[in-house]
Amino acid sequence: MTTADHRLTQLQTLEAESIHVLREVAAESERPVLLFSGGKDSIVMLELARKAFAPARIPFPVMHVDTGLNFPEVLEFRDKRVAELGVELVVASVPDAIAAGTVREEPNGSRNRIQTPVLLDAVEEHGFTALFGGARRDEDKARAKERVFSFRDEFGQWDPKNQRPELWDLYNGRTHLGESIRVFPLSNWTELDIWGYIAQEEIAIPQLYLAKERDVVDRQGMLYAVNEFITPRDGEPVLHESVRYRTVGDANLTAAVRSTAGNVEEVIAEIAVTRLTERGATRGDDKVSDAAMEDRKKEGYF
Repeated sequence: MTTADHRLTQLQTLEAESIHVLREVAAESERPVLLFSGGKDSIVMLELARKAFAPARIPFPVMHVDTGLNFPEVLEFRDKRVAELGVELVVASVPDAIAAGTVREEPNGSRNRIQTPVLLDAVEEHGFTALFGGARRDEDKARAKERVFSFRDEFGQWDPKNQRPELWDLYNGRTHLGESIRVFPLSNWTELDIWGYIAQEEIAIPQLYLAKERDVVDRQGMLYAVNEFITPRDGEPVLHESVRYRTVGDANLTAAVRSTAGNVEEVIAEIAVTRLTERGATRGDDKVSDAAMEDRKKEGYF
């Protein structure tokens, strides 16, 4: 006589862990919010939130810190998905903050640093006490230092040397007045796990993630698609390449990678053999220094 095998797969284990975190925060926190940009990680996190509370609606709003430099396809996907789920969308606008004079444009074209005060102002304005982020530990060294529950002081700052223990999936969500929590349900996921889950659950994604013939320019070994934010410089050749995006940040600083992966299964096959992180391969704004991400997180960035 044999007994049934009730062991969970890797993706089932990750899904159960993430759903547990989402439910725990919803139960403990007064006003949580989920950061949703329309990128693959936040798409998976939003799907996990839908599953966590089905058949009821997701019991908290979603927020996007809009830099004004997003790919139009991603914004279109964001609005469509939010409408399908019937959740409230809060948009914290960097262009509006620039126009109001609360932040100042940086000469290098990156709006990563000025996202932080816009995010913190939105948190204060709406009274959010816990913010779900889609960070994964394999993205960046600074991500790997952070716990699932990341506590921020009244200024939104993170101290990597002052973190609470998280034993046996027990989370202490208590905060003092003015403090908030950043919560990362995808902390134990990898890029490959994300794509495996997208394939398994048949989750819709922006078409930018799939390979297509696109006009690009090569700048310091990185391929930037020609668009409203990237125009060829004098004497700079325009190449016609089959490329896709591994991440969809700001269109003026996010590069594509050469690829022939026209569907999710082919993307998974490519990711399985790569040894370069998506940020290292495609994010021009993270090439400032090895500690660029950690510096921003200490200031209040996700």
